[in-house]
Amino acid sequence: MHPFMRCAGLHGYVELAESVGLEPAQLLARVGLSTADLAVPDRWVPAVDVARLLELSAAESGREDFGLHLAQLRRLSTVGPLSVVLREEPDLRSALRLLIRYEHSYNQAIRVTMTEKGGLATMTIWLELGEPAPIRQGIELAVAALLGLVRRLRDPQWQPRAVCFTHPAPRDVTAHRRLLGAALQFDHAFTGLVFSSRELDSANMLADPDDPALRTYTRRMLRSLPPPPTPELVERVRELVQILLPLGHCTMPQVARALGVTKRTLHRHLDEQQQSFAAIVSDTRAGLAERYLSAEHYTISEVADLLGFDAASSFSRWFRRRFGVSPTAWRAITSHPSPLMAAAAAGEDAVGQPSGGRR
Repeated sequence: MHPFMRCAGLHGYVELAESVGLEPAQLLARVGLSTADLAVPDRWVPAVDVARLLELSAAESGREDFGLHLAQLRRLSTVGPLSVVLREEPDLRSALRLLIRYEHSYNQAIRVTMTEKGGLATMTIWLELGEPAPIRQGIELAVAALLGLVRRLRDPQWQPRAVCFTHPAPRDVTAHRRLLGAALQFDHAFTGLVFSSRELDSANMLADPDDPALRTYTRRMLRSLPPPPTPELVERVRELVQILLPLGHCTMPQVARALGVTKRTLHRHLDEQQQSFAAIVSDTRAGLAERYLSAEHYTISEVADLLGFDAASSFSRWFRRRFGVSPTAWRAITSHPSPLMAAAAAGEDAVGQPSGGRR
């Protein structure tokens, strides 16, 4: 199933496109969207169509910083009803945890994790579109939007220790440095933000400490949102699968042992939630494969090792069955937008199907 996102994520697109000499209605039509879609913030559209729109807009305008500038037009309300809850969280840590836990409520394609180690907090971001499409503009939009949200909660002048991207630097980094700060790192091992763990305990600048009843109200509102689609047990299994895959020890008995239960008990609990261990492993591999293939410093053999395959050929066969293309073809499409742009101009997507037909 293809992931969708709220049209609110494209707030300001029409105005930005026009300001750089584009015809937004024409570009939207080329990827299967319309200005009528954008007029309804709560409308959900295929995330891959949005990714293609951003790349097409950057290519047509010659602006490699298109995604960054779109992020500057974001409002807190872009994340929908969750924005009301975020305003009243007491500190940055609780607000970011909620943002991650309820990411499905505003964008089904985005993946954000937060880890703490050695006094540093690392927020890693990637996109899982389910099919090959260039993501540079989409990922820069996501990082800049996250940075903007932290600044709203923390301090408008806040700067992280590092802003990292797995892709190479643009020809001109002037706008990137002006909008993201000087601590930019390209060709990095991951995409995301790095900052001091202590800052997670900083007070939320938007919260009203004189009216604690507001948080009680927003917590009730939070319960009205769709719950996270992944049950807690399944999420824990996925986290363990991610850890064990590159070690070559990703088996159900090993995961059950780490959870402190027997293999039979784990199988029963997963069955109760209509899940299977094999499906969780396959889905986890699929998401990680998209993430690793978007970072060109990983060879195909290295990606195969990270996903627990005994050989690159085994990985390639699994990948083709899962996605319909080879890992090499996927990387070529996602890293070099020109073939995709030609397909978009012809009204077809990367696998020869009419674009925008999955709603």
